[in-house]
Amino acid sequence: MKKRILCICMTAVLLVSLTGCSAADTLTQLSVTYEKHLEQNQDELRTETLGDNWKSKGAYVGVISREDADTEQYSGVKEALLVNNTTNQVLVAQKVFDKAYPASITKIMTALLVLENCSLDDVVTIDRDITFDDPAAVSLHLKKGDKITVEALLNGLIVMSANDTAIALGRKVAGSDKKFVAMMNKRARELGATNTNFQNPNGLHLKNHYTTAYDLYLIFQELVKHNEFLSIAGKASSYIEYTNQKNKLQAFDMAATNQYLLGNYNLPHKVFMLGGKTGTTGEAGSCLIILTKNEEGEEFISVILKASSKQTLYHTMTEVLKKEN
Repeated sequence: MKKRILCICMTAVLLVSLTGCSAADTLTQLSVTYEKHLEQNQDELRTETLGDNWKSKGAYVGVISREDADTEQYSGVKEALLVNNTTNQVLVAQKVFDKAYPASITKIMTALLVLENCSLDDVVTIDRDITFDDPAAVSLHLKKGDKITVEALLNGLIVMSANDTAIALGRKVAGSDKKFVAMMNKRARELGATNTNFQNPNGLHLKNHYTTAYDLYLIFQELVKHNEFLSIAGKASSYIEYTNQKNKLQAFDMAATNQYLLGNYNLPHKVFMLGGKTGTTGEAGSCLIILTKNEEGEEFISVILKASSKQTLYHTMTEVLKKEN
């Protein structure tokens, strides 16, 4: 695909709705079929004005036309995207506007809202045992009465991808699961991620919980402005402590899910990892979003969705990242 720079001011071209709807209205608007949702939001992007919340965060992003994104460069993955986050040049765009399940990459939105609304040293008291129907769901097994800091929860969320930490953080921010999901969808729309519909804060599979590679790029671009995220997301392991309901100290030593950080896969020569988030479910396949930089210090955001296997995910991502140099 021909390399293109379409670095444009979003206030002139990408038009996103901030209609002032209530949380309930936002959820109602998003509870439609993907095809109808996409059609509606294409019109909104052309006709509605950009919201102040987005304008205040910076107006430049990489842009690719739907026609140029309708390519299949890499087999074994559904969507692939690489954007130079320094120049906003789109280098790779494979089906980046197609509906896909994000799995635990969902947690980048959870992390963003936490960093925008909480302090790392805030203490969260777990209000009830957090359990899941799927026994394979990754979890810290937080129980009612446990006391744990936001920073420790973020480590569990980003490094280990613990699903109960997402629930606990969502309740800390919004007071309830439903209100937090409404916040997630509202914030997504503010960032231009209008083809996304979140239904939970962790990405455990739900049929109407979906996004696109391009929408995830927009959300992640905002998240990586927070150094607190990168200081956690760049770690190969993390050790946290908290007190349980009996006021006894609990400790948890966790390894990263990012296989590049663990050294199980190698980045291309002169490409350096800054941090990212993985995601895996049966329906979503193997997924990864990361921030890297090249020898010149230029930063890049890359996304792979629905790889057929973990091996395919990392081999394809390595091929994509070679375009940084």
